[in-house]
Amino acid sequence: MTITKRSIARKNRHDPTKSLVGFVVADVGYAVPIARVKEIVNPMAVVPVPHAPRQVVGVADYRGEIVPVVDLRVRFGLGAAVQAQPASAKASKGKWVIVDVTGRLVALLVDAVTDVFGTGGTDLRPTPTLGGGEDARGFAGVTSYAGGLVFVLETSRLSDLVDPLVAAGRLGSSKPPALPKGSPA
Repeated sequence: MTITKRSIARKNRHDPTKSLVGFVVADVGYAVPIARVKEIVNPMAVVPVPHAPRQVVGVADYRGEIVPVVDLRVRFGLGAAVQAQPASAKASKGKWVIVDVTGRLVALLVDAVTDVFGTGGTDLRPTPTLGGGEDARGFAGVTSYAGGLVFVLETSRLSDLVDPLVAAGRLGSSKPPALPKGSPA
């Protein structure tokens, strides 16, 4: 078989039926819409941020942008996956799913990334009401995949963690701001 440019393009074409990126946190399946995923990366060095919400283990330099790192184990009321580490250290467990949260990148610390999949054309089913303000977890709904249930996160709901850090000036570009013309360097 001859490999041509056309066959490579066909092989790498986006499949619109695969709309979710799946991952595992404490043996439970979760997913986020693929349109919100920027990249999946190995954990990087994390720097703690004073007075950050408990779920935010710190910030990291991701391709020149300072991004908060959210430990989904803590977000879901489980034990922390890792502790914030000095900038010279790297977290070794899990993966980071870099997602867009209302125009700002956030790293979600997960145990493992599983698959890219779709809902099979069915709508998401509503999550059960568990009471006690648990809606803060931010589920958009539930779907079935590979014989189990998968909770789909609504990434915009993570803005309650990001917005206070932005307002306090703790997040921003890791690049220094440009000096006005004529300013001494």
